[in-house]
Amino acid sequence: MQILPVIAYSKDELISLFKKLHQNPELGFEEFETAELVKQKLSEYGVDEITSELGKTGVVAVINGKQRGTRQIGLRADMDALPIEETTKLNYASKNPGKMHACGHDGHTTMLLGAAKHLCETRNFKGKVVLIFQPAEEGLGGARLMLREGLFEKFPCSEIYGIHNSPNGKHSEISICKGKAMAGASFFDITINARGSHAAMPHQSIDPIIICSNLIDQMQAIVSRNTPPLESVVLSITQIHSGSAYNVIPEEARLCGTIRYFSEEVFTLVEERIKAICKGLETAYHVQVIPDLRNTFDVLHNDADLSDCYMDAAEEIVGKDNIIRTANPATGSEDFADMLQHVRGAYCRIGHNGTQPLHSPNFMLDPEIIPVGASVLARLVEKQLPTN
Repeated sequence: MQILPVIAYSKDELISLFKKLHQNPELGFEEFETAELVKQKLSEYGVDEITSELGKTGVVAVINGKQRGTRQIGLRADMDALPIEETTKLNYASKNPGKMHACGHDGHTTMLLGAAKHLCETRNFKGKVVLIFQPAEEGLGGARLMLREGLFEKFPCSEIYGIHNSPNGKHSEISICKGKAMAGASFFDITINARGSHAAMPHQSIDPIIICSNLIDQMQAIVSRNTPPLESVVLSITQIHSGSAYNVIPEEARLCGTIRYFSEEVFTLVEERIKAICKGLETAYHVQVIPDLRNTFDVLHNDADLSDCYMDAAEEIVGKDNIIRTANPATGSEDFADMLQHVRGAYCRIGHNGTQPLHSPNFMLDPEIIPVGASVLARLVEKQLPTN
């Protein structure tokens, strides 16, 4: 392992910073204290420019290399937490009830700050680095808001890179999937407006729960009977809401969930089938069935050449035996994909020890990977913006 010197001697500071972020998690678009801490550290490190409140709570900073150049490399980290009650019993567990860094964004933010410290002290590159601390990655559209507010018009980037922790894997193993690397996602809410009644007189009702059950059965058959078998699609119904009493058949039922996909054509097929099924149930039961489907994440495409550049830099830090250049695609989603719609780049994963998955109330990010991730990001800049 070849941790960069500035980052190596800053390890204790970085881990302390990570623990502070972990203790004070903030949900999407509420990362006010997180953003202030990020700005404070960036100022201490000596960045050349800081812009705040881009995307409401986002922070963007610029570091100039020791030589001027026309190219700018973007490095992005997410900052938001999840609405989860932490149960890890860590001595630095969340102090904010019902909020937890269960996806490791506190670690990603700290990695990017570690890279910033190294790049500010050494400036061994030609051009500029744009550091993007993004809010609201967890399905709230933080990347899209930053883009709408002119992220790449104000801070043009030639290339952009991101990193995500991968629990329950090999410590410090860096992996990447070229091309379609992570699924696109659509969130949906389907509302059934029917007719309620006394539970003892169900013949006077049009029972939305029965219709909801029928709808679930038909939706679950879409993937197995309508989509091509070689196409990867995941349709998950994750919420059902209806009723408020034991003796009342309710007037309304609502179900919610997500569709994950790698092909826009296949997603369109699934979307059309859901709408057709809802229309059919409306006719069959003489009710309203209202589908609301919302694209939330684009498919994440990693540029093949830049993926290799990323892994070349990572290999110098973790060694060849800890590099996977042909990882499988993941059905999870990530709104860094939206940035990759505008600027080519790549997104990798860094493995760490643990026994719990992401988004678990018992999830623990191993802080030992923070100097590793920070070194990979910093070395990537130096290799992509060489001074000679």
